[in-house]
Amino acid sequence: MTTTNSLSRQPTSVDYASPTQFKFSIIKLPKVEYFCTAVNIPGVTLGSPNQPTPLKVIPQPGDTLTYENLSMTFMVDENLENYQEIHGWLVGLGFPRDNSEFRNLLSSGSDRFPVANQSVSTEPGKTKYGTTNQGPVFSDATLNILTSKNNPVTEIRFRDVFPISLSGLQYNQQAADVDYLTATVDFRYLIYDFASSGASTTTVTTS
Repeated sequence: MTTTNSLSRQPTSVDYASPTQFKFSIIKLPKVEYFCTAVNIPGVTLGSPNQPTPLKVIPQPGDTLTYENLSMTFMVDENLENYQEIHGWLVGLGFPRDNSEFRNLLSSGSDRFPVANQSVSTEPGKTKYGTTNQGPVFSDATLNILTSKNNPVTEIRFRDVFPISLSGLQYNQQAADVDYLTATVDFRYLIYDFASSGASTTTVTTS
């Protein structure tokens, strides 16, 4: 017979989560995070293969997680500085003109990811002398969830974030009211974890 402890099943908080109580930070985009207005906690999908039988197929839990993109919306400043931060990151990853754009991306993060061997080739795909530290290509990001009293309580920590798309900007002289420009950027990442605010380790809650 299965027994449960009702006291251990009580919620620790009965307040509802507010969609406006958050703070988003991303190391590589300081000017973007200041103007952030919306961000999501991406959904997660677990594959579910079917086990064939002579009768009904039996669904089984899979072993591969698929994470949705991290999406962030921000107000664009009048000098387009925050917009250019993301655009420059994308240009460095895609290097549409020449390989030096990728090298510039690597060198831009030398304060956070110093390259030990400056003689190592920094051209994409060239590994004759080994590969350069790819740390500047990625960035970590943290979504802080706040309580109704604006106290940080939970962190969602994203590892190895990089942008994959940036929305355009639409100017219009015939606009009736001033509707300030916003842009949306989508990121891919390695994984995200939950942690208590300020904790040194992440946690996985199981029931």
